[in-house]
Amino acid sequence: MTREQLQAEGRYPSQAEIHEIYRTSRLSIPTYARLPLSAALSFSVGLCLGATQGSKMAGLRFRAEHTHKLPQTTTGWYHYHKSKNYHMAFGGLREGIRMGAKVSFWTTAMSGIEAMFDSYRGTSDFLNTVTSCVTVAGAFSLWNRYSLPMAARTTKTALVVGLIYGGLQDLTAMAKGRPIGYVDYLKRQFNRASGEGGDNTTKSAV
Repeated sequence: MTREQLQAEGRYPSQAEIHEIYRTSRLSIPTYARLPLSAALSFSVGLCLGATQGSKMAGLRFRAEHTHKLPQTTTGWYHYHKSKNYHMAFGGLREGIRMGAKVSFWTTAMSGIEAMFDSYRGTSDFLNTVTSCVTVAGAFSLWNRYSLPMAARTTKTALVVGLIYGGLQDLTAMAKGRPIGYVDYLKRQFNRASGEGGDNTTKSAV
C-alpha cells in the first residue's frame, strides 16, 4: 500500500500531523529520535574524552614501566616508540569505549526520565528537566557510593545543569511557538486578573 492509502485509512500520519509532532517536541525532535540521538552524541563525547585521557595514561604507564631498560640504539628507540604508540592507541580506545558507554548510559537515562515526566504531566518544561537531572544524580551517587557531602555536591551541580538546560529548551520552545505549561498558566492568571480588574473598574464607574 502507498503512503497516501495508509493516510486515508488513518494508519499513517499526515504531513500536518508530522509537523505538529515536531513542533510540540523538545528541541523540535520527537522522543523516538531524541533518545537515540542523545545516546549517540553523548557516546561520541565520552569516547573522545576517554580516548584522550586513556592514551595519555597508557603512555605514562609505558614510560614508567620501561624507565629501567631504555634502549641504547636507534633501532631500539624505534621499537620503543612503536610499542609505546601501540599501547597508547590501545589504552585510548579501551578507555574511550568505557567512558563513552558510561556517559551514554547516564545521559540516555536522563533523557528517558525527562520524556517520562513529559508524558506523565502532559507538558514539557524545565521542571521535568530538573527532576530528571536530580534523579540521575542521586542514582549516580548511589552507584558510585559517594559520601553524603559528595552526593550533595553532585545533586547541586545537577540542579544547576537542569535549570540551565531546561531553561534554554523553554526559551527555544517559546521562540518556536511551542506551548509551555507554566507559561500558559501564568498567562491565564494574568488575563484573569486583568479581566477582574477591568470589571471592577467598570462597576466603580457605574
